[in-house]
Amino acid sequence: MTSGLTHNKQKSFEQKTAWVYLINLGFYFTPLFFMDGQWLKITLAVALLVPFVFGYFWAYNNTKEQAHKPILLMLLVAVTSGFLTSGSMSLFSFCCFFIGFFYSKRTVILGYIAISLLLLTINIIVGYSGYFFTFYGMGICLIVGLLGVIEQHRQRIKRQQQQSKDEITQLATSLERERIARDLHDVMGHHLASIALKAELADKLISAGKTEQAQLQINQVSQITRDCLSQIRQTVTDYKHQGLSQTTRTLSQMLRDKSIAVTIEGQWPKLTNLAESQLCLMLTELVNNTLKHSQADHCTIAIQTVDNQLQLQYIENSPIKHLTEGNGLKGIKERAALLHADVQYQLNPQFIVTITLPLTEPT
Repeated sequence: MTSGLTHNKQKSFEQKTAWVYLINLGFYFTPLFFMDGQWLKITLAVALLVPFVFGYFWAYNNTKEQAHKPILLMLLVAVTSGFLTSGSMSLFSFCCFFIGFFYSKRTVILGYIAISLLLLTINIIVGYSGYFFTFYGMGICLIVGLLGVIEQHRQRIKRQQQQSKDEITQLATSLERERIARDLHDVMGHHLASIALKAELADKLISAGKTEQAQLQINQVSQITRDCLSQIRQTVTDYKHQGLSQTTRTLSQMLRDKSIAVTIEGQWPKLTNLAESQLCLMLTELVNNTLKHSQADHCTIAIQTVDNQLQLQYIENSPIKHLTEGNGLKGIKERAALLHADVQYQLNPQFIVTITLPLTEPT
């Protein structure tokens, strides 16, 4: 039994699969089939699953600080059901898993000992034959408890990796800001110094009555200002325009961060600035749709050039029953129209968007 427990309430993929692990309750129901005529016990045993399942999901979405509350509820239900059916040992195993996940090794060991004593006490009071209830229950609890410890370790490593990734991103952002500041300083520093110098010289020339020479300096100030503005615009444009290759890598990483595998096939040909910018926006919209609406766990971005046409295919490995063209997909078609490109959709067995773009200007 594994779990995708997190320390926040965000709905992750693991949390959405919480129901799957309740299949282990099959061991709880098995002994009930052999309790012929004991309808009261069977009814009570089944009824106890209601608070137990409540406690299970409560624990599944809880934090370490508050986890003891749902665990105690589950443990209370497990003890009570122990007097009704031997299948209650499966309930104890759930308790051991959450103890293993949330707490330190010392607490896990003490918790396992306490649960083992509870199993032995119930065994003696009820009179289960051969102490199988105790020893079999202890074995299951030990294995499942160790799985909880392993999952706790896995989640810790995952958080550390995410923290390292965030730190790298922050460092990269800081370095990029320094680069931008340095570039703007290099672009503007010399020009501003020249403007100040020539403005001062023009002022002196006007005071000396040399208006023609002053006018020449003012004209040069005007020219320097235009050159400076042009260079600033070019620099800002370079910052805004990452290019298709970088945009593809950035979007792919966004998908991978959400546990969606990505395959990139082919390479981008040389395109006009307009084509690159529009394709960047179309790819961004497709990725956003995947993150918001898709059930896919793998995406393929396939690029190929055939007969002087660029064919881009964006493939999700899951079908779509019904497609409603919202603003996003309409926007893709509108951007494609600017490039005289064609957009086609395929819904089954995979969702495929195919964008075909002519590489030569239409006549």
